[in-house]
Amino acid sequence: MFYFAMGLCFATWASRIPTIKASLQLTDGQLGTILFALPVGQLTMMYFSGKLVTRFGSHRILPIAISMYVVSLTNLGLAQNAWQLALGLYAFGLSGNLTNISVNTQGIYTEGLFRRTIMSSFHGMWSLAGFTGALVGLGMLGLELKTYTHFLIVAFTAFLLIGLNFKYLIKAKETIKVEKKKGFRKPDKTLVSLGIIGFCSMASEGIMFDWSGVFFKDIVKAPGALIILGYTSFMIMMASGRFFGDKLINRYGRKTVMKISGIMISSGFFTAVAFPYIIPSMLAFMVIGLGVSTVVPTLYSIAGKHPTIPTGEALTTVSSVSFLGFLMGPPVIGHIAELFSLRFSFAFIGIFGFFIAFMVGRIKVISE
Repeated sequence: MFYFAMGLCFATWASRIPTIKASLQLTDGQLGTILFALPVGQLTMMYFSGKLVTRFGSHRILPIAISMYVVSLTNLGLAQNAWQLALGLYAFGLSGNLTNISVNTQGIYTEGLFRRTIMSSFHGMWSLAGFTGALVGLGMLGLELKTYTHFLIVAFTAFLLIGLNFKYLIKAKETIKVEKKKGFRKPDKTLVSLGIIGFCSMASEGIMFDWSGVFFKDIVKAPGALIILGYTSFMIMMASGRFFGDKLINRYGRKTVMKISGIMISSGFFTAVAFPYIIPSMLAFMVIGLGVSTVVPTLYSIAGKHPTIPTGEALTTVSSVSFLGFLMGPPVIGHIAELFSLRFSFAFIGIFGFFIAFMVGRIKVISE
């Protein structure tokens, strides 16, 4: 439910981006620039999140962090101009990073209670929330409710989920002792490599969130309500892949599943670019959804079991680098599309999948 609440908040914001863009009279370039405030907030909190979770415990930090995340969402609905929206997104990024690290630390602890991988199912709830948030957003637009009213309704729902479930959080303590060193400490190479893979996967995912509808409208030329078909097909398959992904990983192994996932991501993007028609593009987006579904949850599961680095700090490295791809990918694609074309942008991102497959084969810990 914590994963669901976090996903619901992000999807709610994403569903209102066109409305906020129109109300503030922003151009594509201006919106792309403002969207960078989110990853900047993530970067600012990146150094502190793991340390806070390690010192005070994720069971204490998570309820506070996600409450801040919910409040930050509602504040976005109050923005009257560009700088207020940028400031709100910065706060949204700060609280989002802290929530992300603490909720995934709880996910690792919970997975430790079982003899199998279950991390993908947690992220499946995040994806299900994304789909739910999009549908709720459509409903709110149909009712012509104001953005702030929409955000308040979602905030009430999120706080209800938090209040009913915070007592079930695991009060685990870190058993790994870390030597305190003065000055800069060199990042762990394996964690950085895992983060790069996550960056490529989440950049692909972020493109689908923010640009799939635009692709179907401007490139596929889908009529009317069919514009949402690309995003919907992607979300359904990503959520499904995460709920079934654990079984595939437990049966075939992480390396095999992740290599195939990378190839599927690239194949989906290149198919959509080569055949920009409704049915081929819809099938291509479904393949991309399946491709990205298990990559990041598997990376988090591996990082959380690092033998010499506390769970919270290991997740900070991998999760923060990965999530930057999710947040930075869409605005970068917007600027690339302005310089060249949206089809070129999608083809460019398509290369990331092959890079994922290549990197997976070079990291020994993934074979475990």
